[in-house]
Amino acid sequence: MTEKKLTLNLDFHSGLPIYTQIVNQIQSQLANGILKPGDQLPTVRALASELRVNFNTVARAYRILDEERIISTQQGRGTYITEIPPPEASEKLRRESLGELTQRFINEALRLGFSEREISQTVKDRLKACKEPSSQEN
Repeated sequence: MTEKKLTLNLDFHSGLPIYTQIVNQIQSQLANGILKPGDQLPTVRALASELRVNFNTVARAYRILDEERIISTQQGRGTYITEIPPPEASEKLRRESLGELTQRFINEALRLGFSEREISQTVKDRLKACKEPSSQEN
């Protein structure tokens, strides 16, 4: 297996801890099929250097992912996405990925000056449009 190039986008002004952003984005990439079981992740030091964050920040994120059995660190070999995530972890990943995606959408919409009502109505309208047969043909 070759080492997987991770693309993480950190927001140092979001108020969300950097280690949490790392965990969320790795979980999201796994849930979306960007990362796959068996993929090797960068070492803690390499990822910390690439992201320009403290080594301990990445180590904490990897420790959380390891505790959730999403990754496995093998001394002398590297860190890998686990071969078969447990079903409860897969469902948790899906939900957390949706939550993160939704939060990013809401933050951006609010930043652009939309009201909560406008955001909510737009989401409802788009969900309704997805259920209509004509939208499935496009």
